[in-house]
Amino acid sequence: MTMPGTERDGTKRDDRASEVFARHRELLFSIVYNMLGTVGDTEDVLQETWLAWSGKDLERIENHRAYLARIAVNQALAHQSALRRRKETYLGPWLPEPLADDAAEPAVRGESVSIAMLVVLETLTPLERAVFVLHEVFAYRHTEIADMIDRSPAAVRQIAHRAREHVQARRPRARIDRRTHQAVTERFVAAAFGGDLGGLMELLAPDVTLWPDGGGKSAVGGPRPIRGRDKVARTIVAGTRHNEDLELRYRQVNGEPSLVLFSEEGPVAVMVLGLAADGEHVDDVYIISNPDKLATIPDDRDD
Repeated sequence: MTMPGTERDGTKRDDRASEVFARHRELLFSIVYNMLGTVGDTEDVLQETWLAWSGKDLERIENHRAYLARIAVNQALAHQSALRRRKETYLGPWLPEPLADDAAEPAVRGESVSIAMLVVLETLTPLERAVFVLHEVFAYRHTEIADMIDRSPAAVRQIAHRAREHVQARRPRARIDRRTHQAVTERFVAAAFGGDLGGLMELLAPDVTLWPDGGGKSAVGGPRPIRGRDKVARTIVAGTRHNEDLELRYRQVNGEPSLVLFSEEGPVAVMVLGLAADGEHVDDVYIISNPDKLATIPDDRDD
């Protein structure tokens, strides 16, 4: 007979903890990624979540999924200060790390938040972002969120209302189907890489913004966003003239049709378009070329 605390009993507890954690890992990844916007920080949070989880007595925890989500959310909130300091010293516009759907598990694909929405979420406070992600993306009830972040349900409802109004004011909800988004993206690429300045300007909204994220490590990046149809169109056409040797591939990135530019060595940039509410014009162009942010983009050109 094996007494509690012996190696065999401890191994069984470890195996059980690992099994439960693995079952919920993709959910935790998706929640934390949407709160932080970087894969590396998300993986760090998951590691810390596992360390906190592995020492618990599972028999005393009624709802394993809720308990794990609580740990992960609070670890992600704790990471926000260090992440904010990195953003403050970042060279040029900071964009979220793109997540290629091809490389993600189905659970992550099912809860993808677009690059455009992640950019808007950057303008929320960490607590507002956590509540918005949990309620609007993952449909947690206010009472469940209150338990996670140690706030009253009334306080959570106030935070949720404030966050929702903030997001709606900056990015009104518009249902644009994937086929339409893909068609606009293809027209945009044809005009941009074909040197068709007039055709490109027809696609751009008057107040379009170009967000180049090179992090000081890529020639594609710039010190600040570029605004206005004429400036954006000319910048894009001039930039594509110097990238004739790159291979263009369409991929699903953060749930939306996107363009990935490849050199012989691998991916060098991801381009994602944010569409206006009419579904016909581009009001944001996101170009992520910082090589540190392209690690999750698979080079599957030979597949």
